[in-house]
Amino acid sequence: MTRTTNEQPIGRADTGTPGPSGALVPVLAFAGIVVAVMQTLLVPVIKDLPQLLSTEPSNATWVLTSTLLSGAVATPIMGRLGDLYGKRRMLIASLSVMVVGALISAFTSALLPMIVGRTLQGFAMGAIPLGIGLMRDMLPREKLGSSMALMSSSIGVGGGLALPAAALVAQHTNWHALFYGAAGLGVLSIALTLLVVPESKVRAEGTFDGLGALGLSVGLVLFLLPITKGSDWGWTSATTLGMFAGSAAVLLLWGVYELRSKAPLVDLRTTARPAVLFTNLASIMVGVSFYVVSLVLPQLLQLPKETGYGLGQSMVVAGLLVAPLGLTMMFTAPVYARLSAKYGPKTTLILGMLIIAIGYGAGLGLMSAPWQSLVIAVVLGAGIGLAYSSLPALIIGAVPASETGAANGLNTLMRSIGTSVSSAVIGMVLANTANNVGGVAIPTMHGFRVSFLIATAAVAVGLLLALFLPKQRPAAHTQLRASSEEDANLERAEEALRSFRGRVLDAGGTPVARAKVTLIDRRGRQAGATLSADDGSYALAVPAQGAYVLAARADGHAPLASSATHTGDDSPVDLDLSLPGETVTA
Repeated sequence: MTRTTNEQPIGRADTGTPGPSGALVPVLAFAGIVVAVMQTLLVPVIKDLPQLLSTEPSNATWVLTSTLLSGAVATPIMGRLGDLYGKRRMLIASLSVMVVGALISAFTSALLPMIVGRTLQGFAMGAIPLGIGLMRDMLPREKLGSSMALMSSSIGVGGGLALPAAALVAQHTNWHALFYGAAGLGVLSIALTLLVVPESKVRAEGTFDGLGALGLSVGLVLFLLPITKGSDWGWTSATTLGMFAGSAAVLLLWGVYELRSKAPLVDLRTTARPAVLFTNLASIMVGVSFYVVSLVLPQLLQLPKETGYGLGQSMVVAGLLVAPLGLTMMFTAPVYARLSAKYGPKTTLILGMLIIAIGYGAGLGLMSAPWQSLVIAVVLGAGIGLAYSSLPALIIGAVPASETGAANGLNTLMRSIGTSVSSAVIGMVLANTANNVGGVAIPTMHGFRVSFLIATAAVAVGLLLALFLPKQRPAAHTQLRASSEEDANLERAEEALRSFRGRVLDAGGTPVARAKVTLIDRRGRQAGATLSADDGSYALAVPAQGAYVLAARADGHAPLASSATHTGDDSPVDLDLSLPGETVTA
C-alpha cells in the first residue's frame, strides 16, 4: 500500500494558496456585518421616508423593497460567479457596488436616485455566501465550524447592531449621514479584504449561465414583489395574482432549462438531495422567525405608555434593547462549534429552533417592561444564532467544494425569502389589528401576540423539516467539526479511508512532486484536487460512491486522464498515476 499525505485543509489542497492569517475570519465576518447593515439601515426613519423624499407612502416603500429584491437576486448569482472566477474577487466586487450605491443615496433626496442607490446596496448580500466559501477553501477543519457559524450569523449581528447605531445617527444628524457611514464601512471592508484575504484557487468547471441567471432573477422578482407590495395592491388583485402566476411559470421553465444545462447556475439535482432540500426549507422558517422579533419589539418599545401597553422608550433606547439579539448571535458561534463537534449540525439546528420556540412562547407573557424585551432578545439571539450557524455546515457537508459559493448563495436566498414572507405577513397582521386613533394606525398588543404565535408556528414547521434531515456520516462533515488537535488528526484518518490515493510517477517510475491531481465526477465537475508530495504521493477524498476521472498534470510531462470507480465504503482505492502512461493498480 502506498503512503499518503493529506495534511492540507479541505479546499486548499489544490495548490499554492498561501495560508490565511489569523485576521481572515474577523475580516470576512466584518464584511458580512457591513452588508447586513444595509438591510436595517433605514428602519429608524421608515415612518419619515415619505416626507424626506417628498413622495407618497406607497412609493417610499420601494426604498426598502428594492434592497430586498436585489439582495435576493444577487446571492445565488454572486455565489456562482465566485465559484467560477474567484470568491475574493467577487466579494470585493459586491462591496464595491455597495459603496457606489451608498454614495448615490447619500447625495440625493429624490425618490428615483434613492431607489437606484438602495438597489445597488442590496447586491452586497452576495458577500455572505462568498465569505463562507472562502472559509471552506482556506481554513483547517478544526477552525472551520466556529468560523462559518460566525459568518452565517453576521446577517443577524449586522442587523441587530445597525438598529441602535442608525437610530443614534438619525436622531442627532442629517439622515444622509447613514449612507456616508455605510460607504465608509464598505471602503474599510474592501481595504481589509485586499490586505488580509488571499484568493482561493478552488474553481468550478464550466461557464456562467447567463440565461439561467436571467430566468432566476425574473422569477424571484415576480415572486417577491407581490409579497412585499401585496398589502398595498390587494392580495386578490389582478396584479398580485398575475405576478404569482408569472413567477410559477418562469421558475418552472427555468428549472427545466437548468436540468438540461451542462453548466447550470444552480445544480437542481444537488439541491434535491434531502440534506440540501430540507436544510433550505428549514432556512425559510428560520428567516420568518428571525424577522418577527425585529418588527415587533422596536414598535412595542417605542409606543407611548398612554396606550396602556406601550413601553414609551426613545428610538435609541429601543435599538439598544434589541441589539443583544445580534450580539448573542455573535457569541453563540463558539458554543455552536463545540456542540456541532460532538453532536453534529443537524442536532444544533434542532436545538436552536427549540430555543427560538421557547423564546417566542415565553415572549407572549413578557411584554410589559423594557427589561423583558431584553430577555426575549437574548433568548431568541441564542436560538437564531445556533440555527443560522448550522445551515452552512449542513449545506457544505452535502455539496462538492466547487459548488460551495452557489449552494450557500441559494441557502442565503432561502433565508431572504423567509424574511420577505415574514415582513409581508406580520405587516398585514399588525395593520389589520391596529386601532385607528385620529387617523393614525396604532399597533395593538393583540397584533403583537398574534405575530409571536406566527413565529412559533414557523419554528414548529422548521423543526419538523429538520427531523427529515439525513443523519450525516462522520466523513460527510469531518471538515466542519471544530475540535482538539487529536480529534482533527482522527478526522483526517477517517477521511483518508474514503479516497483515491497513490503516487504520481514518470515513465521511468520516478516519483513526480507537485503534480496537480484533479478528481472529476461523471457530470464533468471538479470534485476535488490536490498536489502530490515530494515522494509523489497524493490522496483525494471521495464525496460519494461512483465513477470518476483522475486527471494528473505536471510541468515537463504529458497530462494523464484515467477513469476509476469508488464503491463508497470505508476503504481507500490505491491507484498510481504514470505520466505519460496508464493508471497502474498499486
